Amino acid sequence: MRRTYGPRRGAFAGGSVALSLALLLGGCGLKSGSPMVDDVSPGSVGRGEPLKGATLTVTSKNFSENIILGQMTGLVFKAAGAEVIDRTNLPGSISAREAIINGDADAQWDYTGTGWITFLGHANPIVDPKKQYEAVRDEDKGNGVIWLPPAPLDNTYALAISKKNNAKYRLRTLSDVAALAKKDPGAVTICVENEFASRDDGLPGMEKKYGMKIPAGNIRKMDAGIIYTQVSESDSCLLGEVFTTDGRIKAMDLDVLRDDKNFFPNYNASPVVHEATFEKYPVIAELLDPLARKLTTEVAQTLNAKVDVDGEDPHEVAKEWLV
Repeated sequence: MRRTYGPRRGAFAGGSVALSLALLLGGCGLKSGSPMVDDVSPGSVGRGEPLKGATLTVTSKNFSENIILGQMTGLVFKAAGAEVIDRTNLPGSISAREAIINGDADAQWDYTGTGWITFLGHANPIVDPKKQYEAVRDEDKGNGVIWLPPAPLDNTYALAISKKNNAKYRLRTLSDVAALAKKDPGAVTICVENEFASRDDGLPGMEKKYGMKIPAGNIRKMDAGIIYTQVSESDSCLLGEVFTTDGRIKAMDLDVLRDDKNFFPNYNASPVVHEATFEKYPVIAELLDPLARKLTTEVAQTLNAKVDVDGEDPHEVAKEWLV
């Protein structure tokens, strides 16, 4: 899900949550299930090491933004004195979710829209971001899942088209796509992930909301990373599923189409904690709140671009921003 370009390093590093970090080992990020080995001391978070003696497992889904957020969380827990097991980069949305519910992991970041639609089974999103978060928080507590206050970061779905192709079609909104699909069904080819092709908050729901029907032969399923390249550089996909915090949108010169009927939910990123863990260490909320407050969509775009465009390691990107 995401990555783009925002301000360069100097524009946001000074406002980041401060940690004092010194690597014991160099090289790339750690494999899932391994201890975090960074030698971390508190900065503006973690003072007094309130998690000293705790051993906490951090997980994430398997896309760059979520891995970065998981790495940040682990580093914050380390600064607060905990031993941290890194189980980030689990496949799909369900694996990390089940790890939290079962207590196999203690914390991750998830998205309010995913919680409401995919996990809790509601058909219609709540338009107001605050009310959407509160509804997910209150209902999911019954599953033993604690949702902490979300970040401004909104990593929602969108469709994009290359500026080159859009010079011909002049699409601005998803209603424009629906009109084109009715006028010239063969023109609307779309590249999507398998998950988006079947989720209620993905392609089927979007088609229903906008009254469009894309022929099955015009829907191509592929990995998320390939979609951006296909939309930008080939004629196989006029449109592609993208995420609004993705750094490749600007890098590949894509136009993002406006969701003019507000179909896609708000996907504000929120720290999610196993209930028993939170009861034992309620200070986790205090530790992660400064992080959440500073994670805007623009910051996420910048950090995601470092990984998905520049090829940097998510662990190093997370650490650099925290410092």
